[in-house]
Amino acid sequence: MAFRKIFTQHNNEKNCHTLAFYKKQGGYKQARKALKKWEPDDLIEEIKASNLRGRGGAGFPTGVKWGFVPKNTKKTKYLVVNADESEPGTFKDRVIMEKNPHVLLEGILICCKAVGIQSAYIYIRGEFVFATQRLQHAIDEAYKAGIFGDDCLGSGVKIDVTIHRGAGAYICGEETGMLTSLEGDRGQPKLKPPFPAVEGVFGCPTVVNNVETLGNLPYILEIGATAYRAIGPAKSPGPKLFCVSGHVENPGTFELPMGVPLRTLIDKHAGGIWKGRKLKAVIPGGSSAHVLAAEECDVAMDIESLAAAGTMLGSAGVIVMDETTCMVDALLNVMRFYHHESCGQCTPCREGTGWLEKIVHRIAHGEGRMEDLDLIVDVCDRMVGKTICALADAAAFPAESIVIKFKDDFVDAIQNGGSPAWKRRHPTAVGGAASHG
Repeated sequence: MAFRKIFTQHNNEKNCHTLAFYKKQGGYKQARKALKKWEPDDLIEEIKASNLRGRGGAGFPTGVKWGFVPKNTKKTKYLVVNADESEPGTFKDRVIMEKNPHVLLEGILICCKAVGIQSAYIYIRGEFVFATQRLQHAIDEAYKAGIFGDDCLGSGVKIDVTIHRGAGAYICGEETGMLTSLEGDRGQPKLKPPFPAVEGVFGCPTVVNNVETLGNLPYILEIGATAYRAIGPAKSPGPKLFCVSGHVENPGTFELPMGVPLRTLIDKHAGGIWKGRKLKAVIPGGSSAHVLAAEECDVAMDIESLAAAGTMLGSAGVIVMDETTCMVDALLNVMRFYHHESCGQCTPCREGTGWLEKIVHRIAHGEGRMEDLDLIVDVCDRMVGKTICALADAAAFPAESIVIKFKDDFVDAIQNGGSPAWKRRHPTAVGGAASHG
């Protein structure tokens, strides 16, 4: 089957976010079939057969995750939609919620039928004010039309959906931190096991799925698992939303088959490197991924290919940097973010993110020492895999890879009075200040 856009095909058309528009495109037909004709176990097996991988960053098989939820339990089961899209360089879920919110709602219905869930929460990033408004409007339309409620689409199945706005914390994108926040407590991650599928929100079995993941479900039921699996590589198939930002002529969100070459994504779809400059580096999966140098960018954009290249697809937030970029300044910007967003629960993360920012800051500001380069790598080693959640890893991965692959930028900043940005702001400053704090 030829590739067809399912998220962005009609994004520029008027009222594309409305129920009336969505129904004209065949919207809710697959949810109706799922609710009335499909058995829950058969739905789970169909999603397993499609090999839909989670689109939130971890890439875990969706059907397998659903299968972990206990079938015979007296506890209430919940679906929590992870719409807390806070990874720098990532904006795909926002596009879905603003332009095509009903595809998410239809996916929620299919998931709930498959797992036997009657209550779904959409945990949305607090800064997404417009997306929240669009999503709430879509929910109101769906309730009015009998799509949600006590008798969803005339099936006799009861499913309710509620929006919950976050409070601006990156850490709540981690599933256990998100569930803790949803319960009204401070959004701090928890040790696993128990996993959310067994003991999640309110101590009950919980499915946590990303917005884009759920949006794939109607399409899978429409064309069948076999046809879906034929799109892109078999190990991580299907359509994918790629967010491209940075030094390109045409930044934006591009819906393409999983496995599109990174060079094609940048040069063809994003218009190439801006101003006629050359490529220097790419972060392919949001700011927490290992950076790729220009010579490493002949790689396919899928989970396995990027892992083999020493990085990850993550949230598919592709950040492009041209030849004029100072990687010291780029890293400092990233380290400020992760230090600020650490919840402080784990010592390696709380202290490690702080030290990484401090060390890179002094290099950028003309106070660096050559031994700082080894120190950054050593701090990263003391962070990776040593905390409850992966935020420490998210800070360490770009720090280690940028320092190793772009060492010349750091040596130049140490030997010549700081980074180019610092020297432009302080033209009279003398390099190599005595205070190394």
